[in-house]
Order: sequence, then C-alpha cells, then structure tokens
Amino acid sequence: MRMWSVNPRVLCDQHLLGEHNEMHMFAGCLRRGVSVQGYVDKGLVHVSQIRSRHEELVAEMIRRGMRHKSPLPDFLTPIGQTNLVSVEANLVELRERCEICKMLQETGGWIK
Repeated sequence: MRMWSVNPRVLCDQHLLGEHNEMHMFAGCLRRGVSVQGYVDKGLVHVSQIRSRHEELVAEMIRRGMRHKSPLPDFLTPIGQTNLVSVEANLVELRERCEICKMLQETGGWIK
C-alpha cells in the first residue's frame, strides 16, 4: 500500500484506481486500530492526508468518466505520524514502473 501523492492527472487508470483502493485500505486499518506506522516510517503514507488524497483521486476519476460509489469511512488519525511522502521519488518510481505513467508525466497528464 502506498500514497503516491503525485498529481492524479499523471497516473494511468490502473495506478489511479489502485491508489484510490489503497486509501480505503489505510482508512480501514486505522478504523480497526491496526498500526500503519511501518508505512509511515517508509514514507509510503501521510496519514493526515488520506481523506484529502481520496477526494483528489475521486475528482480525477470522475473527470475521466469513472463512477465512484465508495465514500471513505470515518477513522481516527494517530497523533504524531507526520512523515511526508516524497512526490519526487514517487514520480521517478512511477516512470520506472509504468510506461503509461511515464508518458503522462512527459506530456503533462490526462487532457479532457
């Protein structure tokens, strides 16, 4: 699980939907009291941004004509989890993992 934190327009559909799903997974863990500290320590999630990131991803999904029917449940944000996600490192990783994300970064993202 990870929070890419990049502009959603430079994510291919698969990474966009995947990150959306992972925001639900993080919220579910926090809701059940399961620690996500390992993800925080590795810079894979910024817990206090899960809700706002979910909304960014949903806005892009809708802009692309996708349907969204899964509101994020309420959850408690643990105090003191402030590690930041490296957007620059994630852009590099996306370019290495996915040709479509690489192309979207090079062209400025999805245009509609």
